[in-house]
Amino acid sequence: MDNLSKQVDFIKEIDKLKYIQRKTKLFNSERNENDAEHSWHLAMMAIVLAEHSNEKIDLLKVIKMVLIHDIVEIDAGDIFLYDTQMNHNNTEEELKAAKRIFGMLPENQAAEFIQIWEEFEAGETNEAKFAKSMDRFEPLLQNTTNKGGTWKEFDVDYEKVYEKKKAIDKGSNTIWNYAKNLINESVEKGFLKKK
Repeated sequence: MDNLSKQVDFIKEIDKLKYIQRKTKLFNSERNENDAEHSWHLAMMAIVLAEHSNEKIDLLKVIKMVLIHDIVEIDAGDIFLYDTQMNHNNTEEELKAAKRIFGMLPENQAAEFIQIWEEFEAGETNEAKFAKSMDRFEPLLQNTTNKGGTWKEFDVDYEKVYEKKKAIDKGSNTIWNYAKNLINESVEKGFLKKK
């Protein structure tokens, strides 16, 4: 029962993820996405798009990565990818959050979740590269359906978008080629401006 109590406490704690608002908005919408919606969408994308991974991947591990990668934002908050004041890679603060939140679980599960989260953050394994590709691809799709969305709202130019989104290529050349076309179409449609 001790394990179950810890697991239920963790499940209650991660409900807070539903209240973490992201800058990006839902497809064709004015409503901001929350972290829980984002994580669910990435898991579905990983399942649907797995065949486009550059390398063979353990899909279950990718799904775990995308479902837990933003849980740390319960404590650390969401940092906008294009934020000019804060570094998007605030891993020290996030590691502290990971240890607190995942530490609520029984020891073996806590260790597994922290390891998976750290692997995602490092971005070096095939699974982490593909998971990060999904994480970069979803907001791009949102912004293209929202006539520029956060790109326009926060005056983000083509060069910044291209620089941040090219990480998609590490996980999937195919999806990156598709994403590049969307970025270029966004320039043509006036949703994204070049310097």
